[in-house]
Amino acid sequence: MRLNKRVAMITGGGSGIGKATALLFAQEGAKVVVVDVDPVAGQQVVSEIGESGGDAVFVGADLTREAEVKRAVGEGVERFGGLHILFNNAGTSGAGKDREIEVLAEEDWDRVMAINLKGVYLCSKHAVPEIKRSGGGAIVNTASMAGIIALPTHAYVASKAGVIQLTRSMAQEFAKQEIRVNAVAPGFIETPMLRGVRQGTPVDEADARMAQFAEQTPMARVGHPEEIARAVLFLASDEASFVTGHTLVVDGGYTIQ
Repeated sequence: MRLNKRVAMITGGGSGIGKATALLFAQEGAKVVVVDVDPVAGQQVVSEIGESGGDAVFVGADLTREAEVKRAVGEGVERFGGLHILFNNAGTSGAGKDREIEVLAEEDWDRVMAINLKGVYLCSKHAVPEIKRSGGGAIVNTASMAGIIALPTHAYVASKAGVIQLTRSMAQEFAKQEIRVNAVAPGFIETPMLRGVRQGTPVDEADARMAQFAEQTPMARVGHPEEIARAVLFLASDEASFVTGHTLVVDGGYTIQ
């Protein structure tokens, strides 16, 4: 198996892309540290991994707070004895509050930046020393096609562009230290966040929303979390041993239009 005996920490691991990646990594032999702010969702993923014969632990943490990030990394390392892979996946869409710059509230801007960009910085800061102690490994960050092209979500777009550039700068720093740093840039993916479930969007509105996203995509459909998980697996595995500083776009062709 491609990740046999490796320890992987996945943030936002309780749902969507994070959950799909946690399940796939476990199937590929990794011991998985599932980090999420939602304990019910996170524990459910750990239970599913255990039922399939894998090994995982849940750690609850608010990734915008350094003390909690440091604790989460420490608990994962204590449980499994090291750390080889960090998947910085936790994020927020901004819930549509950042579409008009003139009315975008400072607290909404700060929240998106704190979760999407500061969280990547804090998790990397505390995971890197452990990855070094484990002999090296890989960091994969969840960016977005919104970090490459312009979409009408100001804070979200800015945060994801920041993730891409942070990925590149960290890749430069760690290139000679056996740590590869890459990003994955999803397009429209069938996740609770995109459907608006977390904001209480009615089912019919969510379905119409997803149909609109599919129509806008050249492949005429939205993607599935598992499709992003497979891209993350490639970047985290030895199959990508000479790949660093790269942003892998997985968007059904949206950004080529």
